[in-house]
Amino acid sequence: MDMAHNLSLLFPEMSLALAAFMMLVAEMLRSPRLALAIGLIGLGAATALTLQVLGADTSVFGGTYRVDFLSGWAKLVLLPGTALALLLVRSELAGRPREGSVYSLMVLVTLGALMLSGAGDMMLLVLGVVLTGLGSFALVAFPRDDAATEAAMKYLVFGSVTGAIMIYGLTFWFGGAGTTLTSALAGLDQSPLIAIAGLIAVIVGLGYKAAVFPFHFWAPDAYQGAPVSVAAYLSVITKLAAFFALAQTLRDLPQNSGWPLAIAALSALTMIFGYLAALVQNQMVRLIAYSSIAQSGYLLLGIVAVGSGALALPSLVVFAGAYIAMNLGAFAVIMIAGRELRDFAGLGRQAPLIGLAMLIYLLSLTGIPPLFGFIGKAYLFAAAMDAGYLWLAVVAIIGSVLALAAYLRIIAEMYKPIPADARTLPRPDAALFLVLAATLAATLFMGLFVSILPG
Repeated sequence: MDMAHNLSLLFPEMSLALAAFMMLVAEMLRSPRLALAIGLIGLGAATALTLQVLGADTSVFGGTYRVDFLSGWAKLVLLPGTALALLLVRSELAGRPREGSVYSLMVLVTLGALMLSGAGDMMLLVLGVVLTGLGSFALVAFPRDDAATEAAMKYLVFGSVTGAIMIYGLTFWFGGAGTTLTSALAGLDQSPLIAIAGLIAVIVGLGYKAAVFPFHFWAPDAYQGAPVSVAAYLSVITKLAAFFALAQTLRDLPQNSGWPLAIAALSALTMIFGYLAALVQNQMVRLIAYSSIAQSGYLLLGIVAVGSGALALPSLVVFAGAYIAMNLGAFAVIMIAGRELRDFAGLGRQAPLIGLAMLIYLLSLTGIPPLFGFIGKAYLFAAAMDAGYLWLAVVAIIGSVLALAAYLRIIAEMYKPIPADARTLPRPDAALFLVLAATLAATLFMGLFVSILPG
């Protein structure tokens, strides 16, 4: 009976795993469209099944996997986000060899992201990092050119080293707690040095995946070397999974180990560094990559409040939803306009609707009301202040000013006169149009109707 109950709570993950297996079969049959269809149906089914267990607050298989508020809402963010990313890939890579393999890898990586979001055990944390990492390395290397190969190798080496450090550090927690369950970490309140040793390792292992300063070095190169659609996927799904895993882990760690202050310092450094680096970029994918690093600093505001404020987990979920809409939308416009900043010259005049969409995404990323990004940041600021980190909220506001300066470079370029040698912009196909419509609607209207969101 317990086994049946446990499995019933894992129907979303099981349906996604089944979809991934069927997608691999479809790719073996050289039918990428079938693989895409199966992936979208599997993601839709997993989302629907998540609604059935959304109110649960329990764990399965001896506490190793949590089915609670955070893991439930994480699924409702990550699964639709993956579906939109699949459509971006279809728009960019349709007809390319191994197209179906990309779809399959993305769904498998998302399965690993779900494991991270509900991890209640150190070994499941490691498994989630490995599953998301291996698939991500292959996705970056997809183009098989020099830039992609170099980026994938850097990503692989960096991921291998940080993963090894995390596994080594987790042995301290296992030795101190006597179990791999993260719920037992509360017992380390009398062993602060052991708690700190494991904490450093987990920050390294998950901080790399989340592109948190100073573990961000792989991100700009990986995003630039990968297809734009793959960069869009990596910038949201694997990143957010790392934050959800960090929240699931740190919520049980005693605060006398000093982890909230350490996370707050990383948050401030990441926000400021990301936007300062974005200010000097002339390559759009790298600019958005550094912007993505800065957004990691904002997500850390919610992590700081975990265990000491009621708004911590809702703020993570709200901003995660906004971040997916904003970032995927911005990458969709890059797919149309081009990878270089100069490619955006005159975009707002040449294609007014596309230019307006990009303007909305950028203003939302800055945190301009009443857009979804503003609501998400307001939740994060409130969570940080509720936890007693007013100074960090002030740093975050300063970061938003730097964000505006970075994004104004793009906006100014978009509304220059159309250059004489401007190329004709491709018309968005059905898949790309659907992504633009969905992300634009979420960015505009979810901020106005945020009462449907948790918290």
